[in-house]
Amino acid sequence: MALAAALRAPFGSRTEDGMLEASTKMEAFLREVETRAFRIAVVSTRDADEALDIVQDAMISLTRRYAHKSADEWRPLFYRILKNRIRDWQRRSIVRTRVMSFFGGQESDEYDPVAQAPGPRSDDPTDALERSDAMQALEQALGELPARQREAFMLRNFEGLDVAETAVAMGCSDGSVKTHYSRAVHRLRDMLGEHY
Repeated sequence: MALAAALRAPFGSRTEDGMLEASTKMEAFLREVETRAFRIAVVSTRDADEALDIVQDAMISLTRRYAHKSADEWRPLFYRILKNRIRDWQRRSIVRTRVMSFFGGQESDEYDPVAQAPGPRSDDPTDALERSDAMQALEQALGELPARQREAFMLRNFEGLDVAETAVAMGCSDGSVKTHYSRAVHRLRDMLGEHY
């Protein structure tokens, strides 16, 4: 697998034991963040295949460029890389949409990540319907937030980053993170009303 080769490359100059330990730590870190990173990418792109490519690319980039850093630095670095990959995808998507509209074609939006996502099982259909409605409302509300607010909310709540780690990942000050997060929470409360 390409990811395994990428994991080995940055550790090449170390002893066999040191290389194995560092590689094991990196693999454990990537396993820890992969599900949440994928969720963030799916919400941002609304395309599971594109989200998977973005997350894998971010993981490979982290291992190639920052494996030598301490494990404490990996989380904010990873989310910064992920954020940049998502922005790159969004820019390409805008250009692709403009080109397609110029030539009269349309891209299909058939994939619905909320409908496809597995959820908790319950015997009560009413509970399942309420959860489905709440999740759909949350996804829609997140999509309506400004990008920086959505990013701050998702990093703080989905990934559990603290303010300082979120600031590093977003490339802004702690105060900006607090402002974006606060505005996102207030806006989501207003939009979600009954589900909140």
